[in-house]
Amino acid sequence: MHIGHSHDHRRMLQGRRVLVVEDDALICMLMEDGLINAGAEVVGPACSVEEALGLLAKEAADSGLNAAVLDIGLDGEMVLPVADRLAYLGVPFIFATGYPEDHNRGLHTTAPTLEKPFDGNTLAGVVGALIGGR
Repeated sequence: MHIGHSHDHRRMLQGRRVLVVEDDALICMLMEDGLINAGAEVVGPACSVEEALGLLAKEAADSGLNAAVLDIGLDGEMVLPVADRLAYLGVPFIFATGYPEDHNRGLHTTAPTLEKPFDGNTLAGVVGALIGGR
């Protein structure tokens, strides 16, 4: 165990609310575990564009989201409408993909992309860096 080591993400996301949009149950659990272990509150998870937009409509009332993790392909559906909505709301997000070619689909090019497989600590670190002092 590395107390205080740079790879110790345990409280890095304390009090942060992170939306998870992912259609694979196993990957979803891994994402949730990594975020929760870092102190985040997971919103969702949503496994479709429709479900994610519904959660965002609900969240917009209190604009309580700090970040989001978006699987690019949701059961054949592109996650772009969710990314567009997050960008509009000013919520930073990262894409997760198992397909490197997804990088070149005209997505929000400023959003970081994590290639699957990744572990929960890596995800927490990237989300932490993304939101910084927000």
